[in-house]
Amino acid sequence: MTSGDSSRPSAKPPTSQWVDGDCSRQSAALPTSLWVDGDCSRQSAALPTSLWVVGIVVALPEELSTLTGHKPAQGECLAIADNILLAYSGAGPINAGKSANFLIGKGVDGLISWGCAAALSSDLNPGDLVIPEQILSEQRLAFSTDKAWLQHLRQCLLPEKLTLTTGSLAESSRIVADSGEKQLTYRQTGAVALDMESAAVIKAAQQANIPCLAIRAIVDPAGMDLPRAVVQSLNAQGRTELPKLLRFLLTHPWEIPALIKLGLNFNAARKTLKIVAKQLNILIDFKNRA
Repeated sequence: MTSGDSSRPSAKPPTSQWVDGDCSRQSAALPTSLWVDGDCSRQSAALPTSLWVVGIVVALPEELSTLTGHKPAQGECLAIADNILLAYSGAGPINAGKSANFLIGKGVDGLISWGCAAALSSDLNPGDLVIPEQILSEQRLAFSTDKAWLQHLRQCLLPEKLTLTTGSLAESSRIVADSGEKQLTYRQTGAVALDMESAAVIKAAQQANIPCLAIRAIVDPAGMDLPRAVVQSLNAQGRTELPKLLRFLLTHPWEIPALIKLGLNFNAARKTLKIVAKQLNILIDFKNRA
């Protein structure tokens, strides 16, 4: 990672700098102070003050896999680079808020809410990228993301030719499966997309007086109802339970085409997130070079 020293590469750091996924062990190449206890209720040593360190909050394992091949349990945190801490929060604003505050307690200098979103605007398609200038809570309170950081991200992504919008992102404390409800939310708020975690993350960031971004890729377009098979098989953590899904499909086989379509949409969103992840070092490092 670049830290203002031109002798260090700004591209992906050597493999030895990345955490091996076992939070109880330490890599010789990674500073000991960056290691996070697997139990997010415990504090590790303070982060080094020489780097601008970013914490990323991710809700679902499918979103997590766009950033790392490691598979921490929900509530666990790990360092994926010398200035990036990743918290796997689980779905919903309560979980996201807890992880955001934990990362703040570790001493991070900025937060990113990372993952997927539902489109509210009919202009957005699966795989489109949303990096909002503003995030709206369910109570319709508006929170602004960091303008300089957002502009830097847009510049980093120009060569990728992604379909990108900076329109507002709305919050929902539950999954919105009905297309009619999504379109109603769009008319009421003007927000182009919706997720469950970003508002909680930016609330924590603003309380701590640190910058925040949301990086979200669209899965379901505004006119798409989520298949009932998905809604029926979700657990309290927002994850699909395969036995529930299969049982539902046995009695509702006509849902299979919609489920396949949703899977293709999700793959498009993950592909976009992986493209952004390739620029993550430069995206995060710009503060170190400022």
